Amino acid sequence: QVQLVESGGGLVQAGGSLRLSCAASGRTFSGFAMGWFRQAPGKEREFVATISRSGVSTRYGDSVKGRFTISRDNAVNTVYLQMNSLKPEDTAVYYCAAGTTTWATTTQTNFGFWGQGTQVTVSS
Repeated sequence: QVQLVESGGGLVQAGGSLRLSCAASGRTFSGFAMGWFRQAPGKEREFVATISRSGVSTRYGDSVKGRFTISRDNAVNTVYLQMNSLKPEDTAVYYCAAGTTTWATTTQTNFGFWGQGTQVTVSS
């Protein structure tokens, strides 16, 4: 088991930045690929970013490429999502997830552990 707790969400104006954090506890953090997903009202949950166990490999959803950066610090069991140039369409609940693949997977079903989510609201 691994427990995930997101933080860092909030209200920001368009063009602004936020950094989300996800603290993990339980099983060895470095044994998990980590991902961020988001769900806007009335929409399906979508992939945002993922990072491999070592942090060497990352992948991003098309809508956030060049604006968001995922990183991890295995020494403090935390994964981050730096979000720059935010747009109103980035408004959603953002979820952190952990999966046991060795690669930076983008497939939701590969993530067996999920946090409760943190709200990000971008005003125009």
